[in-house]
Amino acid sequence: MREIGRNWTLATKKTSPVALALESNATHRHFRSMAKNRPTILLAEDGPNDVAMTLAALDENRLPYDVVVMGDGEEALDYLYRRGKFQDRTPGNPVVVLLDLKMPKVDGLEVLRTLKNDERMRVIPIVMLTSSREEQDLIGSYQLGVNAYVVKPVGFAQFVDSVKKLGVFWATHNVPPPDSMRSFRQT
Repeated sequence: MREIGRNWTLATKKTSPVALALESNATHRHFRSMAKNRPTILLAEDGPNDVAMTLAALDENRLPYDVVVMGDGEEALDYLYRRGKFQDRTPGNPVVVLLDLKMPKVDGLEVLRTLKNDERMRVIPIVMLTSSREEQDLIGSYQLGVNAYVVKPVGFAQFVDSVKKLGVFWATHNVPPPDSMRSFRQT
């Protein structure tokens, strides 16, 4: 895992499309370590342009949260369950998971199903952030317990506006489950 940008952590390999998009989009930003014990937003997204736009939109609000990016569903689950290369990450869950539906290895519905079937994880708020307008995806997401289903707007300005609103809601208006703030409160 490596840090990139103001408050972004990239967990994918340097040569991945997500990493390349972030690096090319964030070259003007300073690299710095993520602050210890800050609440986290997990973004599980494999589209490099969507990752870059989401991070830029969240960054505009200057929210006191770190954003961790996973490039596929398997990696997101490993992060959440602290497996493999994430076994030593700080305990505690993200305040919200922004989850793409169509991802490699493990898709968003399977990630959602896994988390909502686990008593320890089901309290984590999950927002499906997807380009899918298919009714079966919408219904399936809500049947599995998604907290919100947001269709990514096609236009750049609308996309950024939608993500900014999501970030503000989940970071300032929503009260996250206690485990999301465990490591944050210990400071």
